[in-house]
Amino acid sequence: MSRDDTPALLEPEVIARVQGEPYAELPRDLYIPPDALEVFLETFEGPLDLLLYLIRRQNLDILDIPIAEITRQYMGYVELMKDLRLELAAEYLVMAAMLAEIKSRMLLPRPPMADAEEAIDPRAELVRRLQEYEQFKAAGQDIEALPRVARDVFPAAAAASAMQSAERPPAVDLAELLAAFAEVLERAEMFSHHQIRREALSVRERMSETLMVLQQEQFLGLAVLLRPEEGRAGVVVTFLAILELLKAALVELVQSEPFAPLYLRSAEVMSGAEERQ
Repeated sequence: MSRDDTPALLEPEVIARVQGEPYAELPRDLYIPPDALEVFLETFEGPLDLLLYLIRRQNLDILDIPIAEITRQYMGYVELMKDLRLELAAEYLVMAAMLAEIKSRMLLPRPPMADAEEAIDPRAELVRRLQEYEQFKAAGQDIEALPRVARDVFPAAAAASAMQSAERPPAVDLAELLAAFAEVLERAEMFSHHQIRREALSVRERMSETLMVLQQEQFLGLAVLLRPEEGRAGVVVTFLAILELLKAALVELVQSEPFAPLYLRSAEVMSGAEERQ
């Protein structure tokens, strides 16, 4: 043995470290209660949970439970619980009594003429309760697997800093401006209206004017009466007035030779001249 190995062998065994400082022995004034530390390798939520664990661990059929073997294993766990926590063994003892009853009923010979109640399998009620418990346990495990707040999901909230947004005017295209103008014109047509007014030119008034002119002149050319400077409306009204006068035989239309200019004369003036002759 070398000199370097001697301190390592003489170093006391460290049983604990508190804030980095090693302790080779427990403090003499330290009091540890008898049940201060208990380690449970397998915990169950009740007698049905223990039975289901024993059945699934051995891959047994839940509809054909070997009552003798399951009862033996169950009673072994109950004895262990008595040594550890006696106050928790009450409901387990009730299930142990139920298993013992089922085992005894299965061991007893059945009479040849058994009634319907005796013909029922003594394990039926236990199987029903185990199946129902297994369904609820599976549903509880599915719910437990869901994300949970403060365990899997942690809500976070942060106050948003004050931000000053700069509003920029949108870019307007020429096509959008023309589309808006076309829409305004379309709406303006809905409010457009026109007013019907009486024409300034009257056929009857033009008839009176023509008669007054023919009374002063003996002959008057048709081209003189139809004045182009009055426009199309004036020419049409004058021509209609001449036609109405010819229809009423108030004027006469004369021509000296074929293709010669047309002249108008008043019928009253002509009749007065004939009477004087």
